[in-house]
Amino acid sequence: MNKLIATLIAGLMATAAHAQTTAPATAAADNRLVKAEANAEKDVIKAEQKEIKTAIKADEKVNKTMAKAAETKSKAHANLVESHTDAAAKVAKADPEDRAKEMAKAEEKVADANLKAEKKMIKADEKVLKAQVDAAADKATAAAKTEQVRAEAQADVHKAAARN
Repeated sequence: MNKLIATLIAGLMATAAHAQTTAPATAAADNRLVKAEANAEKDVIKAEQKEIKTAIKADEKVNKTMAKAAETKSKAHANLVESHTDAAAKVAKADPEDRAKEMAKAEEKVADANLKAEKKMIKADEKVLKAQVDAAADKATAAAKTEQVRAEAQADVHKAAARN
């Protein structure tokens, strides 16, 4: 029985000695893993912040373009109304025998003004659409870059874990 107890105690001591020699290596490995995870988290946060800044800039560009387009459309509409008013005034001032001739001129002038205003409005809308497409592309690119950083960070964490 004494031999059995002695064998158990010897086994316990050997296990304890072995556990103590491997414990520092495990702690160092755990430190590497924690550092890798912390660095990965920092990288992901930076990428997300960059993505948010890009989205904000893109939205600001779109809003600025929309404001310019609204201003352009407003001016075009004001010019159109002025042309219509001028044409109507000329027709009203015309002598009765020249009225038909003035009416034809007024209709031509109004048609030209309508076309000119329509072209300006279409160009303004085109600029807004282009700004929206560019903003969407910028946002998508930023999101893709963030995903790339996430994947690289995850790979770094897995490499650190594999070294353990």
